[in-house]
Amino acid sequence: MIALRPARGDELAALWALRTRAVANGCAGHYAQDVLDVWLSSPAPDSLSHLIATGGTTVAEEAGRMLGYAAVDVVSGEVDAVFVEPDEHGRGIGAMLLAACEDLARALGCKRLYLSASLNAVPFYRRAGFTALREALYAHRSGIGIPSVYMEKQIG
Repeated sequence: MIALRPARGDELAALWALRTRAVANGCAGHYAQDVLDVWLSSPAPDSLSHLIATGGTTVAEEAGRMLGYAAVDVVSGEVDAVFVEPDEHGRGIGAMLLAACEDLARALGCKRLYLSASLNAVPFYRRAGFTALREALYAHRSGIGIPSVYMEKQIG
């Protein structure tokens, strides 16, 4: 049985490693290898520690194994991450995690969620009720621009 719980600060390395596996698997074929190389080699941002500390990060686990995580900034409504282990795709874990972010944000007064979706994730977010507003280059902190789609969803 899949359980959802808040992430802990001591899980930062495990969360980032899961993210790296998910991006490497899910984004291959959607991005040039040179973009992926920079994206995948970047260290965890300080913002992830902040999202964990403020309670905006949810972990999905089963039998003690981390299956995925999602993070939302509950002040701004930005969905920062939804990542699932590649071998766990198709089980609805991403949808569960995104719904948990939405519930948390709504409970804290957010009226909308927004995000920059990687190209491979656009159909996932559309199924969850997000609307694509525009294509954009996500300004990654490494200095590269990552093609993405800016999306939002009204939740209030």
